Amino acid sequence: MKPVLTLTSRVATKNFAVDLSAPSKMPRPDRAELAHFLQPTKLAPTDGIVKSTATRITGGARTDVEKARAIYEWIVENTFRDPKTRGCGVGDVKSMLESGNLGGKCADLNALYVGLARAAGLPARDVYGIRVARSELGYKSLGPSSENVTKAQHCRAEVYLGGFGWVPVDPADVRKVVLEEPPGNRPLADEMVKQARARLFGSWEMNWMAYNFANDVVLPGSKGAPLAFLMYPQAETADGRLDCLDPDNFRYEIASKEIPSRNG
Repeated sequence: MKPVLTLTSRVATKNFAVDLSAPSKMPRPDRAELAHFLQPTKLAPTDGIVKSTATRITGGARTDVEKARAIYEWIVENTFRDPKTRGCGVGDVKSMLESGNLGGKCADLNALYVGLARAAGLPARDVYGIRVARSELGYKSLGPSSENVTKAQHCRAEVYLGGFGWVPVDPADVRKVVLEEPPGNRPLADEMVKQARARLFGSWEMNWMAYNFANDVVLPGSKGAPLAFLMYPQAETADGRLDCLDPDNFRYEIASKEIPSRNG
């Protein structure tokens, strides 16, 4: 009989928004933590074309908030969601910029945000997770359509801004609304796209849960190469690592059921 593993987790989520109208008095930041989130990764260097692109994008910005927003708006304007991308993409920032092909999915577009932000001197990080409930904001494209969320993985991004702390952003989901929100292929001037664009700089709807924000991950006991990021189930046999993007042959399923809060 083949072994079967069932893991059940119960989580609570809360919408996350930062008021960017005026800075507030923040606790003293952890300098070592912020320094870590300025470092390059294997797929997202902070020199060369990444640095020169970040410098060009933020050239007219005076404050860190303006720099962060300039990068966000540039990604919304210049990238596109590519439905042919396997999984959530790989996040190869340097290759995207060198090739000029700025298409992909969330792990590509939000990694581009993080790489450019770090190159501009702003601590930033990808946050890897999964959508677990429908959007209450009316976006059919930004939530799963059923309790089966096996393919609902989604990564977001955060940028650290002095006086505000970690600020949520998600330019990739703006491009998802453009491509997938019914009837599809909406222009950037579409009202629903404009609402998503305004909201996703500074806030997340938490019909999503986070796993981690690690890059270049070495799996304990693994004989395989480090992972660029950990967002999908991983498994290895004597024959090597299984394909995490092939749940039919890997045989895993992720289901989510919303439990109403007793307080609301």
